[in-house]
Amino acid sequence: MARIVGIDIPNEKRIVAALPYVYGIGPSLAKKICKGAGVSEDIRVKNLTDEQLVAIRAETAKYKTEGDLRREVALNIKRLEEIGCYRGLRHKRGLPVRGQRTKTNARTRKGKRKTIANKKEATKG
Repeated sequence: MARIVGIDIPNEKRIVAALPYVYGIGPSLAKKICKGAGVSEDIRVKNLTDEQLVAIRAETAKYKTEGDLRREVALNIKRLEEIGCYRGLRHKRGLPVRGQRTKTNARTRKGKRKTIANKKEATKG
């Protein structure tokens, strides 16, 4: 397995499909990195030469990825929480931040349902 920015990328995949395994690199940035490094997008990771790997590593070093990016995102969220803005409060409470509804859905952010006693509405009769 080839290591790029401290991450083992899969050998069997094409380089464009393997690069997004690194946090901060998506499909479009992977194509840009390959183009900048002068490496074909169709080549498999296991078939890369050492020079090509070095070129890809040098190209990925130009972008903020993995630890630096994760740290920056965490600090941005922490800043929002500290200044007490609406988005910060939503982060703190574990609710959706970008205006989604919470009466139904939002299970990814809210977690598993917690049953509340006498929550059912009275039946109309």
